Amino acid sequence: MAREPAARRIYAGAKLRRLRREHGMNQVAMARALGISTSYANQIEQGQRPLTAPVLLRLAEAFGIDAAFFSEADGERLAVDLRTALADEACGVPLPADEEIAEAARDHPEVARALVALHRRYRDAAEQAAALASPGTRAPLPPSEPHDEVRDFFYAHHNHFEPLDSEAERAAAALAPRPGRAADPLIRHLAGRHGVRVVETSQGGSADARRFDRESGLLFLSPWLSDGQRAFQLATQLALLEHGALLDRLGDGARGLSSPESRALARIGLATYFAGALLMPYTAFHAAAEETRYDVELLSARFGVGFETVCHRLSTLQRTGRRGVPFSFLRVDRAGNISKRQSATDFHFSRLGGTCPLWTVYEAFSSPGRTLTQVAEMPDGKRYFWIARTVTRGGPGHHAARAEFAVALGCEVRHAHRLVQAEGIDLDAPRAATPIGLGCRICERRDCAQRARPPAGGRLAIAPDRRTYVPYPVETRAR
Repeated sequence: MAREPAARRIYAGAKLRRLRREHGMNQVAMARALGISTSYANQIEQGQRPLTAPVLLRLAEAFGIDAAFFSEADGERLAVDLRTALADEACGVPLPADEEIAEAARDHPEVARALVALHRRYRDAAEQAAALASPGTRAPLPPSEPHDEVRDFFYAHHNHFEPLDSEAERAAAALAPRPGRAADPLIRHLAGRHGVRVVETSQGGSADARRFDRESGLLFLSPWLSDGQRAFQLATQLALLEHGALLDRLGDGARGLSSPESRALARIGLATYFAGALLMPYTAFHAAAEETRYDVELLSARFGVGFETVCHRLSTLQRTGRRGVPFSFLRVDRAGNISKRQSATDFHFSRLGGTCPLWTVYEAFSSPGRTLTQVAEMPDGKRYFWIARTVTRGGPGHHAARAEFAVALGCEVRHAHRLVQAEGIDLDAPRAATPIGLGCRICERRDCAQRARPPAGGRLAIAPDRRTYVPYPVETRAR
């Protein structure tokens, strides 16, 4: 019999052990429920044997879980985070081999998460110390942990919340919002059910897109919002008024939301998720996405929402039995700061800033309004197909506050044939891919001419009589 390829094997001992303990079972009881021997169950938990397809199916039946629970994506994400922490110069030790880091993340995930959390706290403390040392600084900068924790919260859920999608789909069926007039039924519903009156602010008034005064029951909206934007803000307020208990339940019990600020921000994020799901109901939107081959501009016109909103919604289509393309979505500014990052796949985003300048999302700023494409290859050999375009926020007028971002939507290249944007691109050509990384701090590529700092784990080759085109050359062999 042919041996199963190693790349397809799933070693999930730590997850299985945690699942068993959560159900109050010992190994004997679990082995009996799965129809396997106790020694086999022990070997799986110890990482000595992989999970086979029959055992995965029995686990799904016995514990009522989706087989995706044992996906290796979470472990790979944790391994990248751990590698980032260990690559920090503050560690002062050689970077362990990738295999050792992956093994630590797989077999001891709680220890790995503790080290990653410790590293983040160190980085926050270092940034505050640097700020205090700067001339004119009087107080430490507030830590960015709440926003980071909320991003991790959505990332851990693969940017999909089925309870919100179901509630939003029911609301959409009752309200029947139509593109171009989507705000009207929401205004009537808020008035009839909650006594909320929608008021348009004056053109020179508040800079808020939405502001709700609970005492008066007035909901103020900016006059510069399009119908789709108005509907989105109304649907967000509807979620906060009608589904507060569900928002609290999804956020309060989440691991990683360690502060009231984090939970409050997560609650807002979940409310906006509901808004997108109401304007783009899952079943209808998924069918339209498949029909148009994920044409973002056509979907934007069909559902009456913006380019960025469609991209974000496409990254949430992970309903069991009706999955869409597993996308990663992000939004960046010209300085390289990532203000949004969501993923239904195992693509890893840099947490330390300074993401790869060779990524097409940054090239989008040089071609405003155009949709750019790129086949990108990560250092581990995985290839992704990306589309990117700029978006602008803010009202009209010379003095109006405006902001420009670039948004990107990407998937593994094996899914790219389903996208209209990939037509005419030779996805498998060896030279079609642009080598990119997670950021110079942790990227191990040694032949990149764009590098801004030495590669992780490399020893600088300092040679006064030699000048290379590659910055920060490293020694090719140990001394």
